[in-house]
Order: sequence, then C-alpha cells, then structure tokens
Amino acid sequence: MSDDSRAGAAPPPAATVFALIAVLCAIYVVSQFLRNSVGVIAPNLSDELGLAPQELGVLSSTFFLAFAAAQIPLGVAIDRYGPKRCMLASVGIAVIGCLLFAWSDSLIGLTVARALMGLGCSSFFMGPLTIYTRWFHARQFSTLTGVQLGVGTIGTLFATAPLAWSTGLYGWRATFVFVAVGAAFVGLLVAAIARDAPPGSRSETHRPASLRESFAGLSEVIRVPGFWQLFAIHFVGYAAFVTVLGLWGGPFVTDVLGYDLNQRGNILLVLAAAQIVGLFAWGPTDRLYGYRRLPVSIGALSTAAVLLVLCVFGDRGGATIYTIFIVLGFVAGFVPVQTGHGRALFDKRLVGRGITFLNLATIGGVFVLQAVTGVIIGAFPPIELATGEIGRPFAAYQAAFAFLALSVIVAWVFYRTAPDPKVDTD
Repeated sequence: MSDDSRAGAAPPPAATVFALIAVLCAIYVVSQFLRNSVGVIAPNLSDELGLAPQELGVLSSTFFLAFAAAQIPLGVAIDRYGPKRCMLASVGIAVIGCLLFAWSDSLIGLTVARALMGLGCSSFFMGPLTIYTRWFHARQFSTLTGVQLGVGTIGTLFATAPLAWSTGLYGWRATFVFVAVGAAFVGLLVAAIARDAPPGSRSETHRPASLRESFAGLSEVIRVPGFWQLFAIHFVGYAAFVTVLGLWGGPFVTDVLGYDLNQRGNILLVLAAAQIVGLFAWGPTDRLYGYRRLPVSIGALSTAAVLLVLCVFGDRGGATIYTIFIVLGFVAGFVPVQTGHGRALFDKRLVGRGITFLNLATIGGVFVLQAVTGVIIGAFPPIELATGEIGRPFAAYQAAFAFLALSVIVAWVFYRTAPDPKVDTD
C-alpha cells in the first residue's frame, strides 16, 4: 500500500487488488493498440489514399503530439480531480476518434481522428500510475509499472498480426469500429471497478490546490535535481522503439524484404511479444541492483546497438531479421525502470505532475522521432520493388534507424549524470 494513506487500515482483499490492476491494464491495452496501429496498415493507407512517407509520419505521430499536448493539463487535473475521473472523461474522446478514423477518406480526416485518439488515450497510463502510488509502497512502483506496460502491451500485439488478419478479412475501417466498441466497454469496467485510493484510506484533509497553484507547481517540478537528465532519456528511450514497431517496421519489411500483409503482421507480433517479455524482465531490476541508473543505461545502450545492427544486417531476411527484432524488443523493455527513476525524484505532493511531465517527454519524443524519420525516409527517391510496386530503398531505412540509434546515445550522455536515489527494499 502507499506509504501513508492507509495507516492503520486493513489491507484490501486480494481479489479487489487483482480487479483494480486488471482493469487499469485493460484501459492501457486500448492506448497501446491505437498508438501502434498504423505500422501494419501503413502500406494499405499509402496504396488506398496515396500517402507519401512524410504524410505517414505526420499521420502516425499526430497521435503522440495530441497525447503529449494533454500531459501538463492532465497532470494538473489528476492531482486536482483524481485519475479515475480523468480516465472516464477521456475514454469517450478515444471512441469518437476510432469512429472518425473508420469513416475518413482523406489525410486531414485521418489526422484529426488520430489527434482525438491521442487526446482520448492521454490518461490511460498516467492515471493508473497515479493510482498505484496511492495503493502501493514506493518500492513496488517499478514492478507495477512493468506489469502495466507488459499487460497493456497486449494492445501492441493486437496491432500486429491480429490487425493484419482483421484488415484482410473485414478491412481496416470495420476493424476500427470494432475497436471503438471495445474501448467503450473497457471504459464501463473502469467506471465500475477502479478507485483512486484503497478502501479505508485516510481522507485527505487539506484544501485542494487551485488551478493557478497547480500550474505553479510545474515550475517546482522542472527545478527538481535530475529532472532534465530524466527528461532526456524519457524523450527517446521509448520513442526509438515505438518508431520502429508502430510506424516503420511494417513498411521496412515490405519495401526491403518483400513481406506481405500477413508476414509483416507476424514479424511485428514477434517484436511486440519480445518487448512484453522484456518489460516484465526489466521491471524488478531496480530492486536487484539497488539503483536504477545502471539498468536504464544497459537498456538504452543495448537498444542503440541493436538499431545499428539493424542498419547493417536488416536486409538479410529470414532468421536474421527475426533475431534482430526479438533482441530489439527485449532490450527496449527497460522503460519501467526509467519511469521508476523519474518517479523517485518527486515527493507525493508533486508526483502526479512530475511523472506526467516526464510522460510528456516520452510521448513528445515519439512525435518528433516519427515525424523526423518520415522526412528522412521521404528524402530518398522511390524505387520499383521486386514485386513491381513502388517503395523506398534500404538506404532510406538505414538512415532513419541510424538517426534513432544516435538519438538514444546522445540522450544517455545527458542522463548518465542524473541523481540515482537508492531503491527502498525494506
């Protein structure tokens, strides 16, 4: 339980805790699916609507721009009104975004839909993390973050082979109608099961901060020692991986290796599954080492190294590309420890705004990296592929993946000087 909110209260039943975690993970499944759903269907969108790489980059990254733009006001709202209310207020926006995406037949319509999806999903990670800080001890935070990310990333799995299967059978438009219905159902589960604080927790007696006071607290957040070092690694640590999984992985294996819809769905499924294993494996490493900076450094530098290997050997196909994607997914799973390091910087009063501000870096980084890599790939002239279709050469993807690797290395150089509080294992 949280350090002081349940003093003297009996622990809630295990079934209550399980149901809470399950429903919070379920709402995150929706977010993970929507953020990564362009990768598999990108060639379909390109063929049907004539979208260039730059336009695909903008379309996919708009989700993350809207998501990031919501993070600061979301952090204030979470601290003031509670995470459950924020999640319930935003789930309807996500449903509308899904339906608009299914209906749109232009880049503008699809982009607006992606923005609504991003706004709607903006609370589905920070809301649960804030609830975890109120229900559980701080030492359990990285592990719970790993569970949240690991289970939630089932949504990423759905955005690979299952999305390819559904697209082939029903079309991508009908598929997003199904997703809208599913998201609405999960929202009802959150309304019925989730609670901001555990039963019997001590009531808050202080006056809620005004909006002006809440926003003023953001200046305190950015002055916390180590904040900007953590901001740097948050900006690229997750973004580099999801730029491959959620956007360019599908077009890459199609253009360079000649993979069809089902094949690219399968290889992205392997990539996402490897990340899920990695998320669960990396989550407890902060308690294993007693500190967080070392496992984050290992994960970040390993991610950069595998991206460089992808640049060199990514055109080999077969077992080689599957092996590279499996290793990339696993080593990129260090995000829970990175998030735990950020959470450790803030006291309870600022934790909602603090971790939300860092999540702004995480999601904003995806927007920037996806948009920039779209420009990089689009700068290479299209070529005729062996299949007779038009695509981009391997050199275009090499340049994009090398840029991602360099971004991670530069961010780590800043991050390596961050304060590293010892993990409380008592």
